[in-house]
Amino acid sequence: MKQQEIERKFLVKSEGWRGRAEGVLFRQGYIARTQDRTVRVRVAGEEGTLTIKYRGEGIARSEFEYLIPLDEAQALLDGLDPREVIEKTRFTFEENGDVWEVDEFMGANEGLVVAEIELESEEQSFIRPDWLGEEVSKISRYLNVELSKLPYTAWNQELKQKK
Repeated sequence: MKQQEIERKFLVKSEGWRGRAEGVLFRQGYIARTQDRTVRVRVAGEEGTLTIKYRGEGIARSEFEYLIPLDEAQALLDGLDPREVIEKTRFTFEENGDVWEVDEFMGANEGLVVAEIELESEEQSFIRPDWLGEEVSKISRYLNVELSKLPYTAWNQELKQKK
């Protein structure tokens, strides 16, 4: 359980991160969401978790995460609309003394690859790897909860409909 989460999120612009870690399959969905909080169920490899997140100021959020039995996590995911379940492979590795998580999305979010770093404070400095692209920490459409409602592959369609 963690009470404060401060993450910076970036698009990945090159393959320079590949080969640094084995990937773990993640399936996750949201069993409740409001404007300022979400309740997420996740299966990561052979582990089930239930996470409650509250929106905070800037990129900081309150987060409470609990292990739950794998079969219960699977059952909760199976009860969701399959179109809203996010599937991705997560690669976790260390570079320049920092721990990076690179998520390569599948299904309706295929083609999206993002990297995240967790920090102790919003001002904390870190060495920026050369494979990082644009920072998207404050762009809500890159949040997993938003990707579950409007997937990455639908973004071009949405733009065409607005024209």
